Amino acid sequence: MGTNDTLHDLARKMRSGRIDRRQFFKGAAALGASATAISSALRVAPTRAQDDGEVLFWCDFTAQDFANVKAVADAYNAQATGAKVNLVQIPPGEETDVTKLMTAVRSGTGPDIYFLDRFTVAQRAADGVLEDLSALGGDDVIKNYIPFAQSEATFNGKVYALPFDTDARALYYNKGMIQSVGADPAELDPANGPVTWDKVAEIANQLNVQDGSGNYTQMGFIPWINQGWHYTYGFSWGGNFFDWAACSVTPDDQPIVDAFTWVQDYCVALDAAKMNAFGGPADLPGFDPAQHPFHLGQLAMQITGDWEIKQMEQYAPSIDYGITYIAVPNAGDTPSTWAGGWSLTIPMGAKNTEGAWTAIQWMAGENGGRIYTQQSAHLPTWASLLNEGDLFDERHKFFAEMLPSAKSRPPIPVGAKYWDELTVAWQKNNLGDGEPADLLGNVKDRVQGDLQRFCPLTEPNTGTVTGPTASPTS
Repeated sequence: MGTNDTLHDLARKMRSGRIDRRQFFKGAAALGASATAISSALRVAPTRAQDDGEVLFWCDFTAQDFANVKAVADAYNAQATGAKVNLVQIPPGEETDVTKLMTAVRSGTGPDIYFLDRFTVAQRAADGVLEDLSALGGDDVIKNYIPFAQSEATFNGKVYALPFDTDARALYYNKGMIQSVGADPAELDPANGPVTWDKVAEIANQLNVQDGSGNYTQMGFIPWINQGWHYTYGFSWGGNFFDWAACSVTPDDQPIVDAFTWVQDYCVALDAAKMNAFGGPADLPGFDPAQHPFHLGQLAMQITGDWEIKQMEQYAPSIDYGITYIAVPNAGDTPSTWAGGWSLTIPMGAKNTEGAWTAIQWMAGENGGRIYTQQSAHLPTWASLLNEGDLFDERHKFFAEMLPSAKSRPPIPVGAKYWDELTVAWQKNNLGDGEPADLLGNVKDRVQGDLQRFCPLTEPNTGTVTGPTASPTS
């Protein structure tokens, strides 16, 4: 570690309260740091007295989602005796642009709290973007959360985030549309267990309507819309996306190839380009949810999460709909769901580590979790809240009951890249642009090389170091 890096590390320790100002200057003198270097370090890490003024919290949510987060921040501020949280809405996508984030932090204009998609925590920690919360007491706090959320918030045995919320995914269906073609929506009732994907296709194909030019004006089902992701189908078919023992991504696992093949065959049979013209706009950032085809009664089935319960209340209160398990490949198969969610982190070099740590413990803890669950119809990650029955209505309870068996994306230090590469392959697959096995093989080729330099990895929740040692040339 160079002199400047060591100096900045001392400044971070002073800011978090691990050393005092006298110890900082003593350490700086031992390093032989210049007055300019010391001044620079202090600008990046102001004194704790300065820190007491505000905790800047960046969030790129929009509309109602932002309002839900604001409800939590407002409640925190109402009881806070120290620094208050200043919740700032930033443009969508900017929050996850690490270059912009770190440039802002180093210039003194960045946030103290960083809202991060939890499955990317390991990658951002490996990039050196996040503060190590274990040093602040995170090892004890993290024990209060559900196990998979704990896993997603850690990297190589250290805590870098506090889980904020979670979710689960299911199949929503419009009962009236299904009845309109003589089908029985009771077939989809979860009391009867999951239906097969072929049954979904059979019902959906009766509902597809095209105009004189062949363009769709109504559809029964679009596999990839909303939460119809690569992970959704791969997990449904029983696929495994990561091998901890080998420290290897496994997108070419045969069940995942089979899942991609089913989806490609479905899309190509209905003219993938026309399907995309009908459903594609709804998946674009900033799309008005009031105009979503499911909310307009133009799409009969979609895979999405528990937050859709609130969306339906707001945008389609007159639609009679049901919620059931994600379909399965074969009758009798065990249904699957997967869960994700957001987390609260402190970026490396933030001005107010102490105030941010106090704030995120409350907002991502029992109090904040209860408020956010009630506001948003997402699920809490604070484990004891799952036992509070009055937090969930009947529809929401269906998701809460699936959570113990929910799968999650592998919390690995290339998680964001893995998602991006899978998404590229997924989009090509749905348009019939390549053989599924080849597309997924290419994902492995592009991701495994980046992963290798981090091997071996510490498997979350077990503490076991797994996988081969990185090669000397990696």
